[in-house]
Amino acid sequence: MSTMSPQRSAFYFRPMNEPIHIAVIRTAKPGREAEFERALHEFVQRSLTLPGQQGVHIIRPAPGTGSREYGIIRKFANRDALTAFHESPEYRAWTEAVVHLTEGSARTEELCGLESWFTMPGAPLRALPKWKMALATYLGVLAVVMSLALTLGRVIQSWNFILNNIVFNACVVVLLTWVVMPVITRILHSWLYAEERKP
Repeated sequence: MSTMSPQRSAFYFRPMNEPIHIAVIRTAKPGREAEFERALHEFVQRSLTLPGQQGVHIIRPAPGTGSREYGIIRKFANRDALTAFHESPEYRAWTEAVVHLTEGSARTEELCGLESWFTMPGAPLRALPKWKMALATYLGVLAVVMSLALTLGRVIQSWNFILNNIVFNACVVVLLTWVVMPVITRILHSWLYAEERKP
């Protein structure tokens, strides 16, 4: 597994004390899948005792696809916990142990937070192409803002500027999170996850 630091988007800032989700993709060598899975599960059990660990989800290759890619999504309490994890003896030992079980380097990405909007209830967070998330989010924001501007906006237009924006933007966030984005995710699901169905 690569020891590279997770990428951080130039357009997304996350406070140091907020939880962080990291997605890691590893490809097992042909015929070494079972051995890799055992090593991965053993490492996960050991690493969960490290400070700041808030959970791990493993995504196995879908049966019949011929894929040997494994997804590992880890949640850390904050950036300090992530740094400590990468510097831990457990992590260093793991990176050395899987060299002969995997192909190439690990692909590591920090999930920016928008992924939660594009994940169906009960499903694990998955990394998606950022341009697809941006386009789908734009459609959701456009629909919500235009609708509110024609309804709520007319009602509160005479309010104090600060109070007006507090109420308006709170409604935008609520509608996006619990109403609009779940609908858009269902409608665009095949397009959003098209890459996962490729052989």
